[in-house]
Amino acid sequence: MELIDWFVLVITITFIVWYGVYKSRGSKNVQDYIKGGNDAQWWTIGLSVMATQASAITFLSTPGQAFHDGMGFVQFYFGLPIAMVIICMVFIPIYHRLQVYTAYEYLETRFDRKTRTLTAILFLIQRGLAAGLTIYAPAIVLSAVLGWNLNGLIILIGSLVTIYTVSGGTKAVNVTHKQQMAVILTGMITTFFIILEYLPDNVDFTSAMEIAGSSGKMEILDFSFDFENRYTFWSGLIGGSFLALSYFGTDQSQVQRYLTGRSVRESQMGMIFNGLLKVPLQFFILLVGVMVFVFYQFNETPLNFNPAATQTVLESDYANQYEDLIMDHKELQQEKHQLTNNYAQAGEQTSAVDKQKFHERLTEINSEEQEIREKAKIFIDASDKNAESNDKDYVFIHFILNNLPRGLIGLLLAVILSAAMSSTASELNALASTTAIDIYKRGIKKDKNDEHFVKASKWFTLVWGVIAVSFASVADLFDNLIQLVNIIGSIFYGNVLGVFLLAFFVKKVNSNATFIAAIFTQIIIIGIFMLDIIPYLWLNLLGCAIVMLLAFIIEGFIKTEEN
Repeated sequence: MELIDWFVLVITITFIVWYGVYKSRGSKNVQDYIKGGNDAQWWTIGLSVMATQASAITFLSTPGQAFHDGMGFVQFYFGLPIAMVIICMVFIPIYHRLQVYTAYEYLETRFDRKTRTLTAILFLIQRGLAAGLTIYAPAIVLSAVLGWNLNGLIILIGSLVTIYTVSGGTKAVNVTHKQQMAVILTGMITTFFIILEYLPDNVDFTSAMEIAGSSGKMEILDFSFDFENRYTFWSGLIGGSFLALSYFGTDQSQVQRYLTGRSVRESQMGMIFNGLLKVPLQFFILLVGVMVFVFYQFNETPLNFNPAATQTVLESDYANQYEDLIMDHKELQQEKHQLTNNYAQAGEQTSAVDKQKFHERLTEINSEEQEIREKAKIFIDASDKNAESNDKDYVFIHFILNNLPRGLIGLLLAVILSAAMSSTASELNALASTTAIDIYKRGIKKDKNDEHFVKASKWFTLVWGVIAVSFASVADLFDNLIQLVNIIGSIFYGNVLGVFLLAFFVKKVNSNATFIAAIFTQIIIIGIFMLDIIPYLWLNLLGCAIVMLLAFIIEGFIKTEEN
């Protein structure tokens, strides 16, 4: 990195932290600290909701996902608009009418204290894990690529987030989200147009999409019911709806964003705003990944994008075999570059027959290249079981550091760190609020004033910040980071959503049946996940269905015993 990159990076991050502390100073009561004073307008809510979900994992993993597997991952988000409508119609009016601080307060009103506490604890477990992961994700990738100290990066990111979140609570999170989203969108849009500029003169956007399509990267919709395929139209529409409904309707990190609205209408408009923009935003981020793929059809790529993994295998007993694969990969790339450049130079003069031949040969070359990459991963894994051979999360950062102009590299690194800070801040804020309101205030300290609970919330934010940093320090990469976050959520969300749906719509089922059903459901879902029976997206629907069915059955037994 050049001096200007450091300047852009440091100034951007410092401004965001300072702005969050400055704008949120003076939060004296629980209403201000946890609900942001209930003065947020709809665009603030919408951007804050988007920033909470758009973690660094999104901007590291999603382009890499598209580079390797194409646009199909966008199907994951197809259920989100449906969920937003349901949340606006059902969840938001109830939460605002009851003037709750957390989503789980409502469950005590409908059921009892133990059901409220159970769901709060399930949230704390899964969101506590996710908070550590959102810090770990950018840190591990940046440390591998830039050579920065991993633990130092984890502590830096965690500390910056904790400073302004402890200082200003929910308002600090909301106001910084707007700046973070501005940085994120500016960086991604700029990158997209720079990639277009870097392509050969005869390759416009249409030609780029044609090249991507030849390699299967533009296969967006899959209407099959194949359970071997994680991402289909149906898993996205059905499983994705339940995941989004659970996440935005019952996860305090999101609920807290729209509880800050000055009215029900402002909260509803903010969520509709998120529903309208989220799918196009994810489509665009995936498209950037596809454009990176097209760029590398004309330019050299490493055999594996993770430099730390490459160094590990080259220093092992498998160095000779790996170097042979590097040579095979280079020869294949030379042929590909010649093929794509010839195609670009021919332009509109290319006949239909020649186009078909080009598409067929490009597909063959990319298949052969993928086979070489898979062999390389085998040698990396054999050289060191702790080496990270899966390089999806390193594709985009490799492109940034090796191809973008000076200054813009600093901006894109600021994008990654801003995204990490935005999602982590929301998580720490929600974890602290849930701990303070649902556990501490309700079960331990009831007769204290507002100042006491504001201080307690700040201390809980600090504690969760330390826990998240500690977990991040011992975490390890798992397949693709963006999938891991969604997997963690899917294990818990369906169960919690089912409890809320019982509370909203089924008056015949009471607290004891719901509590017992929730415990058994969580055990069952974890077992199904461990056995890898179905794709994880379906766990949301399954968990919701099981807890509701079990609650009905258990309620029947209870009433039979009473009679």
